Amino acid sequence: MTQTALITGASSGIGYEMVQLLAAEGYNLILVARNHVKLQEIKASLPNQQVVVIAQDLSLPGASKLVYDKVAELGLTVDVLINNAGFGRVGAFHALTLQEQMQMIQLNIAALTELTYLFLPDIKKRQGMLLNVASTAAFQPGPFMAVYFASKAFVLSLTEALAEELAGTGVHVTALCPGPTHTNFGKVAHAENIKMFARTMDAAVVAKKGWTALKSGKQVMITGAWNRVGAFAAKLLPSIVAVKAVRTVTRVKKEQ
Repeated sequence: MTQTALITGASSGIGYEMVQLLAAEGYNLILVARNHVKLQEIKASLPNQQVVVIAQDLSLPGASKLVYDKVAELGLTVDVLINNAGFGRVGAFHALTLQEQMQMIQLNIAALTELTYLFLPDIKKRQGMLLNVASTAAFQPGPFMAVYFASKAFVLSLTEALAEELAGTGVHVTALCPGPTHTNFGKVAHAENIKMFARTMDAAVVAKKGWTALKSGKQVMITGAWNRVGAFAAKLLPSIVAVKAVRTVTRVKKEQ
């Protein structure tokens, strides 16, 4: 029986590349993103695939439940959930608006948690898979991206905990932790000119590594050798040293 995968943030970047990978393996797809036009274009590019598009802004409270209800209304059951949607902002904590930081928390933390909670019972029944996209930001605090780094620490912690809870059930749970990746993230975050984005990894490479790790049952996938070194070092270094190191690559030109 053909399995069904739901992918959030499916219209671009890592999410779009995940769509291509799963389509190539014959999955039926449920694609969630804000950009309805882009989702329809992706659907049209996959004429031999069963593709359902749900245009929904997951940074809005209650949006995850709307997605879940729509999937149920269509009579679909999710075997694979890929929580990819997320965004960040560069800037001193008080230089950024409260609204955009609360939206970041809503999307990166609340929506991911709610979607996981709602779809996990079916995933467990079908011994399916759950991939949460965290970040190398999850391994240390991040001055000038404080809320974003904190939100990804939550994603990593939640995912590792769920992986342990579900050990032995046949469900694969993976946290994908990419470093800077060539997507729209840098533009949205206003991060193109900071040191952290001087080098980026191709989104297709990141997606493939994440998908391979998920299928093999690997709990945490950090993409890129230097990113793995950095994450390991962050665990060994005193917190005050790690946070100062991050500051050198995330700081804005004029601190506020």
